[in-house]
Order: sequence, then C-alpha cells, then structure tokens
Amino acid sequence: MTKIIIRAIPDKRVEYVEYLERFIPDAVMCYDQTRNAMDTFLSGMRMAEGLPAVHMEDDVILTKGFREKLEAAIEEKPDTLIQFFSMRKKDHTEGSRLDRSFTMNQCHYHPAGYSEAIADFYDIWPGKEEHPTGYDLLIRDWLKSRREPYWIHCPNLVDHRVCKS
Repeated sequence: MTKIIIRAIPDKRVEYVEYLERFIPDAVMCYDQTRNAMDTFLSGMRMAEGLPAVHMEDDVILTKGFREKLEAAIEEKPDTLIQFFSMRKKDHTEGSRLDRSFTMNQCHYHPAGYSEAIADFYDIWPGKEEHPTGYDLLIRDWLKSRREPYWIHCPNLVDHRVCKS
C-alpha cells in the first residue's frame, strides 16, 4: 500500500484528523510545528523518505472506497505525479488527462524520489519570496523545470471542506 502523509493542524482541526485516521488508519500525520504552511509542506515531503507517497491536507472529505480507488489509479500511472482533486471545467468535459499547470494541494501522488526532489527544489525556487505559502506553485515550477506533465485523475477522490485552508 502506498504511504499516505497528511499535513495537519492538530489543535485547530481535531475532528478532521480523527475522521482521516478512522478511514486511513495507516496514514502518517505531519503536524504543523511552526505555524508556517511551507515548513509543514516541506516536512511532509521529506517524510516520504524516497518512497512513492500520497500527500494530503487535513481538510479533505474522502470519496467512498477511497483507498481502493487511489491504489487502482496509482497502479495505472506509478511513474507519474497524479492529482486527485481538481476544479477545472475540463474535468467534466475531458475527464482524466495530462496537464502542465499544477494547482491545488488537497491530495496528490508522487512517484519514488519526487517528494524529496521537490523539497530540495525549494532551496533554489525563485518564487519563495513572492509566494511564501505557494506550495502548489512550487510543485508546478519543479515540474516545469523538468518539462514534465502531471496527471489529473477524474473524478476527484477527495473533496475540499468548506473551511479556512
């Protein structure tokens, strides 16, 4: 089973964490330690330890049969970064597809080594001053630096809760 790392705010979202732990008991929690979203994101990336990993935020709602659907989607494209939450018009007209403009960080899969490579890219990322919490932009720019598309999986496997991110 693919490692799942959930970035969480323990004292603010206890019920969200409990919900995810109930449905994904093997998930690893990456708790915000510094009140800095980018620090928490980078810590989560490093927690992958070179393995393939799914990264999630704690404010998601899982689709029914989430784990089975997730593993099936990864099995189809194990060497491609996959996004499992999107809000684009093409999701309804074209469905699953390759894309080159990564956005939204609710739930995505990274092949082996990608998570650490993205964390390392942060050190040279020109957008860090302008976008201090733009970790989706960090991923987008890392993919662009490699001239690599990513896969948008439709339908979404998670939904985003109506709350402050």
